[in-house]
Amino acid sequence: MTALTVIGLQGSNPFLGKYKTLHETAPFREVKIEHILPAYQEAIRRHDNEIQKITANKEPASFANTIEALERSGELLDKISAVYYTLLNNQTCDELMNLSQQISPLLSEHHNNIVLNDALYQRIKTVYDNRENLNLNTEQSRLLWETYMDFLDSGATLEGADREKYRELSTKLSQLSLNFGQNVLKATNAYSKVFTDKTLLSGIPEDVLSIAAEKAKAKGLEGWLFDLTAPSYGAFLKYADNRELREEMYRAYMGRGLDGEFNNQPIIRDIVNARLEMAGLFGYPDYASYVLRRRMTKNSETVYGLLDQLREAYLPLGQRELSALQGFALGYEKNFIKLEAWDWSYYSQKLKDLQFNLNDEMLKPYFKLDNVIEGVFGLATKLYGLSFKKNNKIQVWHEEVTAYEVFDKDGSFLAVLYTDFHPRASKRSGAWMSYIKAQHKIKNKDIRPHITLSTNFTPSTSEKPSLLTFDEVTTFLHEFGHALHGMLSNTTYASLSGTNVYRDFVELPSQIMENWGTKQEFLNTFAVHYQSGEQIPAKLIEKIIAADNFNVGYACLRQLSFGYLDMAWHGLQKPFDGDVRQFENQAWSSVILLPQPGEACMSTSFNHIFSGGYAAGYYGYKWAEVLDADAFEYFTENDVFDTERAASFRENILSRGGTEDPMELYLKFRGREPRIDALLKRNGIK
Repeated sequence: MTALTVIGLQGSNPFLGKYKTLHETAPFREVKIEHILPAYQEAIRRHDNEIQKITANKEPASFANTIEALERSGELLDKISAVYYTLLNNQTCDELMNLSQQISPLLSEHHNNIVLNDALYQRIKTVYDNRENLNLNTEQSRLLWETYMDFLDSGATLEGADREKYRELSTKLSQLSLNFGQNVLKATNAYSKVFTDKTLLSGIPEDVLSIAAEKAKAKGLEGWLFDLTAPSYGAFLKYADNRELREEMYRAYMGRGLDGEFNNQPIIRDIVNARLEMAGLFGYPDYASYVLRRRMTKNSETVYGLLDQLREAYLPLGQRELSALQGFALGYEKNFIKLEAWDWSYYSQKLKDLQFNLNDEMLKPYFKLDNVIEGVFGLATKLYGLSFKKNNKIQVWHEEVTAYEVFDKDGSFLAVLYTDFHPRASKRSGAWMSYIKAQHKIKNKDIRPHITLSTNFTPSTSEKPSLLTFDEVTTFLHEFGHALHGMLSNTTYASLSGTNVYRDFVELPSQIMENWGTKQEFLNTFAVHYQSGEQIPAKLIEKIIAADNFNVGYACLRQLSFGYLDMAWHGLQKPFDGDVRQFENQAWSSVILLPQPGEACMSTSFNHIFSGGYAAGYYGYKWAEVLDADAFEYFTENDVFDTERAASFRENILSRGGTEDPMELYLKFRGREPRIDALLKRNGIK
C-alpha cells in the first residue's frame, strides 16, 4: 500500500464517515487532495462487496433484492465523485488534473466489472423477464427498464472477444474524453494578449476595459489584458473597432485544440472511431443509431427531419439577415468590406444600435448581479412559492461561492443551492448545473438535493459591481431552470431524479425559463439602476422585446450547424482518418453563412459532444426549443405568473424526473404532443 493510501485512510479522511455538517453538506474546507484517491479505492472496495452480496443472495431474484439493492449500492462512490468533479470543474489545479489520469481508468474498470458481471446480469434479466407478474408501480417499472437497458448497452450480452473489446473501448473513451476537455481548458488559459496602447482598443466600453485592466494588474502587468474566457473574448469581438485584432482574437479562440501542445485532432479521430466500433459490437451501423433509440426522437431520421425542417424555415431569413448586415457594413465603413466570421458580432451590434438604439452598455446598469439573483429567485417564489436563505456556515470550494438553503412554500427544507458566477483560471468555461447530492427517498425519508450552479459572468471591478449583459441574464435563467428541475424533484430513486432524463428532454426545464427574460412583468421585479435605483424604463423593455428576434435566423442556423456537425461525427459508418477541418466544413455546409478561415475549427473545442455527454445529442437544444415555446405559450396563456399552470408544470415535469417516458409527462402537462408552430410564431417566422 502506498504512503498516500495510508495517509488518506487515517481517521481524518472526511469522505469515510458521515458528514457532520448542516444538511450533511460536503465539508469542502476539510477535503485535501491526498484524501481523494484513497477514498475512491475504499469506496470501490465497499461497492464491490455490495455487488457481491446481491449476486450471492440465495433468494430468487426480486425487484427488492436485485434492482433496488443495485440502485442503493455505491453510495460512498457517488459521494466522493460529487465533490471531486465539483472541484475538477470549478477549482482545478495541476494536482487534480494529474489525479484524474489515475481516477478515470479506475472508475471505468470498476463500472465495467459491474455491468459485465454475468451473475448480476442474470438476476436483472430474471426480474425483467418476470416484470408482468411483479405488480410494480410506474417508477419501479421505469427503474427496472432503465437498469436492464443500461446493462444491455454496456455489453452484458456480449461474449468472448467482443466483451473484452467493449471493456477496452469504454476505458479508452473515458480517458480520451477527459483528455479532450483538459486540452480545451489548457488551450483557453494559454492565450492572452496585453495591450499598452489604448488606441488599439477603440470602441471597447470603459466597463470592459476596467475588467481588462484589473486582469492585467492581477498578473503584475501594465495595460489591458484580454483572454479567451467568455466575457473577455465576447466583448472584444463585439466592440473592438480594430478589425485585424478581432481577427487575431477570433483565430485564437477557434484554433483551440487545433494543433501544438493541446492538439485535439487525433483525440477526435480516436473518439469517433472508438464510438463507431462500440456501436458495431451491438449491431448498429453508427454511434448515433446506438444512442438515439433511448431518446425522444428514437432515430437519426427523426433528428435530421427536425434539423432539416428548421433549416428550411430559417435559412431564407438568415440569408436576408446576412445580406442586410453586409450592406450595413459597406455603408458603415464607406469602402468595400466582405464580412468574415470575426465581423458578425461587431457589425451586428452596430446595426442593432441603429435599429433599436439598444446595446449591452445601456442594459448592464440595470442588471447588477445581486439584483438579478433577487429577480431570478423571486420568479421561483412567484411560480412555486420557494424561498432562498443565504447561509455562510455551509462550506464552499472558493470564496466567491455562495450557499443557499432553499425552502418550499410550506416552509419545509427543499435543497441546498451553491452559486459560483465568475471566471477563474481554475474553472472550465461555459455554464452548467450539477449535483453534489441527488434527491431520493430511503425508508420514506426524503433526502433533499444539493445542487451547484456555475457560470462565467462578467466580474466586478474595484469601481463597479458585477453588471450582467442581457445574454448573461438569459444564461442565468437557463441554468436556474436546470437547478429547479433538481430542487423540485420528488422521486424514490436517485438515478431517476431531477435532470436524470433523456438528453433531448433535459433542456425543456432550462429553456422554458429563458422566456421570462423578455417579459416586462418579470423585468419590473428586479431591474433597477445600480446607482440611482431607478426602475428600468418601459421604453428600454420595449426595445428588449422588439430586439428579441434580431438576427434570429442566423442564430438558429448557428445552432443547427452544431447539430449537423454532431450528427455527422456520430453518423460515421466507417473509421475516420481524414482531415478534421475538411470534415467539419462539409458537415455543416448547408447552414453555414460565413465560412470559417482555414485555421479555425469548432470540433477541436466542442466539449459538448467530445467531453460533455452530448454525443448525438446536440440537436436536443433545438428540440427543446420546440418544446419550450409550445409549453410556455400554454404556461402563460392566462398570466405570465400563472401559479395554477406552474403547479401543473411542477407536478408533471419538474418533480417527476425520469420516472416516465418524457412524452407521457409532456402530454400530462400540455394535453397534446408538441408542435413547432409556437416556436415559428415566437421568432416571427409564422
